[in-house]
Amino acid sequence: MEFPPEIVEQIASKDREIAERDRRIAELEAEVAELRRRLGLDSSNSSKPPSSDGLKKKPTAARSLRGRSGKTSGGQEGHKGGTLRQVAKPDFVVSHTACVCEHCRSPLEADAAIRVEKRQVFDLPERPLLVTEHQASVYHCEHCRGVTKAAFPEGVVSPTQYGERIKAAAIYLNVQQLIPEDRVAQALSDLFGVALICPASIVAWVGKKARALGPLYDTIGQRVAAAAVRHLDETGYRIAGKLHWLHTTSSLAFTFYRAGEKRGDIPRDLRGGVVVHDHFLPYRGMSTVDHAFCNAHILRELQALIEFEKEPWAEQMRDMLLDANAAVTKAREAGATALPPETVAAFVERYWAAVRLGLAFHRQLPKLGKKANARGRPKQREGHNLLERLKTFKTETLRFMTDFDVPFTNNLAEQDLRMMKVKMKISGSFQTLEGAQIFARLRSVVSTARKQGHNILQILSAAPSQIMLALTG
Repeated sequence: MEFPPEIVEQIASKDREIAERDRRIAELEAEVAELRRRLGLDSSNSSKPPSSDGLKKKPTAARSLRGRSGKTSGGQEGHKGGTLRQVAKPDFVVSHTACVCEHCRSPLEADAAIRVEKRQVFDLPERPLLVTEHQASVYHCEHCRGVTKAAFPEGVVSPTQYGERIKAAAIYLNVQQLIPEDRVAQALSDLFGVALICPASIVAWVGKKARALGPLYDTIGQRVAAAAVRHLDETGYRIAGKLHWLHTTSSLAFTFYRAGEKRGDIPRDLRGGVVVHDHFLPYRGMSTVDHAFCNAHILRELQALIEFEKEPWAEQMRDMLLDANAAVTKAREAGATALPPETVAAFVERYWAAVRLGLAFHRQLPKLGKKANARGRPKQREGHNLLERLKTFKTETLRFMTDFDVPFTNNLAEQDLRMMKVKMKISGSFQTLEGAQIFARLRSVVSTARKQGHNILQILSAAPSQIMLALTG
């Protein structure tokens, strides 16, 4: 039966409307799914910081990607405790004696004591600020009638001034504990009786110390560049209201910060060795070094795919990475320098099995619709993008398994950058680029000293040549 042409046209028009409506519904469903996914992201399944989780945080057990260690809570066997212990030579000794027996009330002679029980109290002195007066004698020569004055120690230039340890304490509170200058002045006054310090003086002390440590800062950068394994990361912060970036190149013994540069300004002086980082594209362009990827980032991406997309391969890949890391940790603790070849081969086979399963899973899914006037290649799902990276960069992802000097994650660099975020919360943004660079220089020295186990106050109060010898000698 043939329909009139106008009816055929009406049916075709309705079919086009239905097809367009179906396309639009599919597009909106995909958009809703993506928005729901974004709403569900937190620090456990993405690169978002824990501070962004807000008050509605998941239970700790659900957020952990490391799983249970199997150890009991509390101190482990062989752990060196940190209990306060008595010292051999106390600063003061106060003797306490008894006059009568507490049992029969008979008098007690001094020579009746059979032993001494000791208890020590550790406390701050009531007057911690010490004042040293330097007196330089002035002489009159009987022969030439000239006047000679004895020399004051180097650095003693004013009738009254603060010493190096007070200045070091101020710098420590400002740079290490991230306390603003006005509150540093208040803390010094409240704790140590240091009155009449203005915040501008603290700013001047910090700047002078940073300039004096310039050569040490450059040497730290050279030592980090020469390390066998370096960690790279960057974070954004604001200078005078504008976005800038703080970069770190870190090793186990040194930390080197660079302030005020663009995000893509990667280190240019690294040759040989391994760099550990996330998948930030400019880092991957460094051709003179070997690369190792942060598996903590990968685990969080896999966690999101498990929670939201329910992709079966993601759980297999997560378990494989965690098992491999556990095997490396156990072998390292046993004194081994490498995993047995058959163990490595087994983990690699599990790796490729998960990748193959994931690629087959995504081949069965319908392609994502392309938005009108969209340029470039068609958009892929998050899981597909991760699979492509895992397929292309297997060596970099599993380098921790074949080189025990390479860690499983990039946590070292992330921990070195974490204090910048804390500073932004406490003090806000920097007012000038010079202030940010001063902070980066001093934080490089302080972080390096802490990694090497030095007392920070002693380091900051020492002469630059002594600090250079202590940290790089």
